[in-house]
Amino acid sequence: MKIDKHENYIVLTDERNDVANFAAFLERKVPASFEEDNLVINLMEFTSFSLDQLLLFLKLSNYHRASKHSFVIANDAINPDDVPFEMVVVPTLQEAGDIIAMEDIERDLGF
Repeated sequence: MKIDKHENYIVLTDERNDVANFAAFLERKVPASFEEDNLVINLMEFTSFSLDQLLLFLKLSNYHRASKHSFVIANDAINPDDVPFEMVVVPTLQEAGDIIAMEDIERDLGF
């Protein structure tokens, strides 16, 4: 896993080209190491990303967002209409950073 730290979030990128194993790894790693961080999961390399693969991250997304931290997936292959409402998926890493900035503002305002 590649880790890129930014000012108010961390980007986690799979280096093994295996969505299922990456999702399972993150379910163990995030609560132990990144519980207090806003996260971007970089899945841009997966050009044929499916809804079934996206749903592998649903449990972790719900867990992390419940702790009042952002969890954003970056991938441009999935149809936005297929994304469950409780997940945040954006087509670029730049938009992922923008979403986290907006969510930080919302949290600061008490939303």
